[in-house]
Amino acid sequence: MAVSIKDVARHAGVSVGTVSNALNKPDEVSAESLTRVLEAVDALGYVRNDAARRLRAGVSSTVGFVVLDGQNPFFNQVVRGAEDEASRHGIAVLVGNTDEDPAREGMYLDLFEEQSVRGVLIAPYGDITRRLTRLRERGIPAVLVDRMNVEGTFSSVATDSVVGGRMAAEHLIDTGRRRIAFVGGPFDMRQVRDRLDGARWAVEASDVGAEIEVVATRALTVEEGADAGRRILERPPGQRPDALFAANDLVALGLLQALVVDGSVLVPDQMALIGFDDIAFAAAAAVPISSVRQPSRAIGQTALRILLEESGDDTLIPRQTVFRPELVVRASTRS
Repeated sequence: MAVSIKDVARHAGVSVGTVSNALNKPDEVSAESLTRVLEAVDALGYVRNDAARRLRAGVSSTVGFVVLDGQNPFFNQVVRGAEDEASRHGIAVLVGNTDEDPAREGMYLDLFEEQSVRGVLIAPYGDITRRLTRLRERGIPAVLVDRMNVEGTFSSVATDSVVGGRMAAEHLIDTGRRRIAFVGGPFDMRQVRDRLDGARWAVEASDVGAEIEVVATRALTVEEGADAGRRILERPPGQRPDALFAANDLVALGLLQALVVDGSVLVPDQMALIGFDDIAFAAAAAVPISSVRQPSRAIGQTALRILLEESGDDTLIPRQTVFRPELVVRASTRS
């Protein structure tokens, strides 16, 4: 049976209030009483329920983080950044992976609401403004991650995916590519649409006759990328693109896998390849993959910092923090 604070008080011969003060405000307790309480704690093996104490005080020691894809190293690094910042404030981060499933997304938001977390970070799948508004009405702020909130109703921290998409396509055009295929999906994900919009802008702004097509995938995974690569290779050589822009690095890795296994198309001689995120595996691939880098850890750190500020002051105006992406050129696109 767990030792209670009453057991400690009885063993030390003091009141429950004195035990509470000794554990939480030792400066307000006499040296003799403090010694007796600490000796009783050691003798009985009492463990304080810190979570319950904080909840009674109205301040939770946890925040929830809902991520799109827990298997994507990009999101792992974003979570690491949030955890780094949270540890500085004595906060724990609870992570829920939705696997791009709106039902699972709702389940985790319900769970975090029931747990009365201090706030919620979320990389959302679709439009969840109403759901997050309900959380805020219950005193639980939310910050969007990897998604800009153009309406300004909630704070958000993201990289400019439109600019990143433009960078990728401009790089491919600059290296002499003219038939670009954007590979990714689903397109109800804002990040995917933004990256495609940026690439289209670059193609339309060029004056060298560049073209862009879309090869849709059902998810942003290695498996979906490999399947898309095989579909492209089924075309006659004259109808294939000479450059692939993958919506993220996992799709890019799948595309490269399909091309290497087939062996009939050389990267980058016959087909260039660029991804998005710049995860560690991109640089370590059989042909190192060019990518558009996002500052993943900085995104997580910044989002957690904003969330804690908003949890302490509900009058703060939502802010939109936008990082500029960086083009990282490797062997997969070099002329």
